[in-house]
Amino acid sequence: MSGDLPEFYFRIRDNGAAVFRVDTENRNRRIEMDEIAVVNVKNGNIRPHGDRKLTDEELAAIRAWLEDRVALLARRDIDDILRTVDHLNLTAGWAQGKASDDDLEQVTDALLLAMHDLRTVLVRRKAERLMKGEAAE
Repeated sequence: MSGDLPEFYFRIRDNGAAVFRVDTENRNRRIEMDEIAVVNVKNGNIRPHGDRKLTDEELAAIRAWLEDRVALLARRDIDDILRTVDHLNLTAGWAQGKASDDDLEQVTDALLLAMHDLRTVLVRRKAERLMKGEAAE
């Protein structure tokens, strides 16, 4: 099993991860994890743990993980939005065919405000993109 373990382990946190070096080459043949750094995904900051100095190999592995993590989170964001589109379509079907008057009373104002806010943002951003396109031509 020890041959299958990665050299580094990333414990995911809200804004990044704690980075551990995985060690199986000790006399007890136990898995030991030594925390070496903390990574912030939002700003790309890599802070060594304690007074440790990170090696070039460690920094390269952390940067590679950071790049992969940022890409994964971006894909998840798009997937979440596409699921929201599906939910909006399902909600429209529910409101049209299944919802009672009481059900609609509970959700209508919140949905209308959220959709109005979303529409306002989307229209403004689309106009900005169109203006950029015209300026580039």
